[in-house]
Amino acid sequence: MNELNFNRHRRLRQSENMRALVRETYLRKEDLIYPLFVVEGEKIRNEVSSMPGVFHVSLDYLKEEIDEIVSLGIKSIILFGVPAEKDEVGSQAYHNHGIVQEATRLVKEFYPELVVIADTCLCQYTSHGHCGVVEGGNILNDPTLDLLAKTAVSQAEAGADIIAPSNMMDGFVAAIRKGLDEAGYHDVPIMSYAVKYSSSFYGPFRDAAHSSPQFGDRRTYQMDPANRREALREAKSDIEEGADFLIVKPSLSYLDIMREVKDAFNAPLVAYNVSGEYSMIKAAALNGWVDEKEIVQEKLLSMKRAGADLIITYFAKDVAKWLS
Repeated sequence: MNELNFNRHRRLRQSENMRALVRETYLRKEDLIYPLFVVEGEKIRNEVSSMPGVFHVSLDYLKEEIDEIVSLGIKSIILFGVPAEKDEVGSQAYHNHGIVQEATRLVKEFYPELVVIADTCLCQYTSHGHCGVVEGGNILNDPTLDLLAKTAVSQAEAGADIIAPSNMMDGFVAAIRKGLDEAGYHDVPIMSYAVKYSSSFYGPFRDAAHSSPQFGDRRTYQMDPANRREALREAKSDIEEGADFLIVKPSLSYLDIMREVKDAFNAPLVAYNVSGEYSMIKAAALNGWVDEKEIVQEKLLSMKRAGADLIITYFAKDVAKWLS
C-alpha cells in the first residue's frame, strides 16, 4: 500500500473541532426571516391545520409572538395579512388601517429595531384570489401596478422597513419604486420576489393565507418550473427597475436557479423555504420518520451553499433555538 499515491481527505474530518475548523458554510440567526400571519379579530391564536407550529395571530396577541421572536435573536420578520373582508380589487391591501399596516405599527411600537418586511400582493385580499385586477377572466397587468404601488406606499407609511412584492406582474418593481420615491420613501428598499415559480409547494400557504384562486390558476404570471433562462431574465429586469434584494421561490427544488442568480447579480439573495417544504418535513418528523433538527439544518445549509444570503423560513424559531 505504501507505493500508492492518493489524497487523504479524511484528515480534515477526524473530529468535530477539526470539521468546524474547515467548515465552508454557516447558518446564523441573522440569516433567518420569520413569516407571520396576522388576522383581524380578537383573542385569536389558531394553528394552521396544514402547518403544525404556525399560527394565525390577531393584533391583541401580536406582542406575545414578537416578544418570543426577539428573545430568540431573530432580527427580521415578514408580515402576511388575512383580512376579514375581500373585494374584486383587494382594497384592504392598501387601506391605511389594513391588517398588515396595523400590525406593522404595533411591531414598530414594541420593537423599533426589528426589521419588518411587508409582503405586497393582492391575492389574499381579492374575492377571486388572484394577484391582480381581473376582467373577463383575464388578469390585467397594468391596472394592477397602480394598486401594488398604493399598497407599497401605505405599508411604508405604516413603518415597514422593506417592501416585498410577490405578485409577478411585469413592471411591478418599477411601479413600486416610482410610487415609493414620489411619496418620499426613497430609502425604503424593495425585496422582490423576482423568481417565483408556479409551484405545487404553495398549498399549505394558501390554506394559511386564504388565498387560493377561485378560478383557473396563476400560470399566466408565475413562472413555468421547466424554465431556467427565464429566471435570469426576470431577475435582470427587477434589478434594472430598482430591486435591492432578489428572492427565489420556492427554494429546495430550485437550488440550481439560486446559484445561477447569485452568480449573475451582485445583490443580496433570499431563499424562500416555502410552506410545502415545511409541511413535508413536519409531517415526517411527527411520524418519527426523520430527525427534524438534522434534516432542517441540512436543508437550510443547502440554500446557503447555493448562494442564499437570507432565508425566509417557518422553521426560523426552531432553528434559532437550535443555534443558541
